[in-house]
Amino acid sequence: MAQLDNCPKCGRLFVKNQFRDICEVCYKEEEKLFEKVYNFLRKRENRTATLAQVVAATEVDETLIIKWIKKGRIQLLQFPNLGYPCDKCGKLIREGRLCLECNQGLQQQLQKLEEEKQRQIDKQRMTYYTKKDEN
Repeated sequence: MAQLDNCPKCGRLFVKNQFRDICEVCYKEEEKLFEKVYNFLRKRENRTATLAQVVAATEVDETLIIKWIKKGRIQLLQFPNLGYPCDKCGKLIREGRLCLECNQGLQQQLQKLEEEKQRQIDKQRMTYYTKKDEN
């Protein structure tokens, strides 16, 4: 269901829906910038460009390019040196939200928490026996 919202870029009132999070005017401006980036990347000599080189050549904001990569509008399969930052450490990655090192660290922390939880459960289950007096 659509709702009224202010555009985060320009402040205009617009009908927000699941496909667009900005107003029509800003959307058209973004599309022009996307075409500029895509035309730059389509050239054979620019396919190996890094994110910094694309930003410098097209003068398009890095966050916009990252947004297009995450949405799948720019396919990283075709551009081997492009990537976006890991959500935790900022290292450039090509898929997911975390780099391999951060993902492994998170998995280790989860495993330690699970082991600690299991120890607490085992501690609560301990059975104590007492010796009965035979008098």
